[in-house]
Amino acid sequence: MAQQDEWFSAWFDSPYYHILYNNRNASEAQQFMDNLLAYLHPKPHDKILDLACGKGRHSVYLNQKGYDVTGIDLSEHSIAYARQFENKHLHFAVHDMRQVYSPETFDFILNLFTSFGYFDNETENVVALVAMAQSLKYGGKLVIDFMNTDLSIATLVKEEEKVVQGITFKIHRGIEKDFITKTISFTDQGRDYSFIERVRVLRKKDFLEYFAMGRLRLMETFGDYDLSPYQRDESERMIFVLKK
Repeated sequence: MAQQDEWFSAWFDSPYYHILYNNRNASEAQQFMDNLLAYLHPKPHDKILDLACGKGRHSVYLNQKGYDVTGIDLSEHSIAYARQFENKHLHFAVHDMRQVYSPETFDFILNLFTSFGYFDNETENVVALVAMAQSLKYGGKLVIDFMNTDLSIATLVKEEEKVVQGITFKIHRGIEKDFITKTISFTDQGRDYSFIERVRVLRKKDFLEYFAMGRLRLMETFGDYDLSPYQRDESERMIFVLKK
């Protein structure tokens, strides 16, 4: 279903995406995983789907904790990298989240670190959410971790430069229609590049409408990776825990 002109098809599959974000906080991510596991209490035989898994580091960590994990992502390069870690209870596949991956298969589905809201057509957000719900077993739980949009807009840094591995990334952020946008421009080996990230401005009320359409029941809303209660004006994240 992915079209070549969809920005994430090119950017997430680019080596420069991983260069720019190679310093993302691994210890914070693992702490978040540990907090989620302590809250969700998955059983050893439960099946977990890591949806939009990137290069699979969180899938690998969950598998090391003893769980049966499948990681899926749209990026062929990321999945090709992740497959080196596969074992009997850890698998990876290239997949578009707008399509059902495996009906009524998973006890838990995790969609983490704002890996949602990319699509130009808002209806496709609902399509993606319904596809997630259909891959859950009855009684299974879905976790969606999204930025707290209001706080993100209020604290938006419009211009920024980052030098990573000798490449100077010039980043411009803004609001265009219903999207928070990030334009990333740089030169490498004499060639100019420009990519864009676009994430839809989604607030809690928007997600509640999506959840109703997906017939998912909201259990909890957390506001950070320590799983503190969500507060609209202060929380860094909106972390939704849903039950089918």
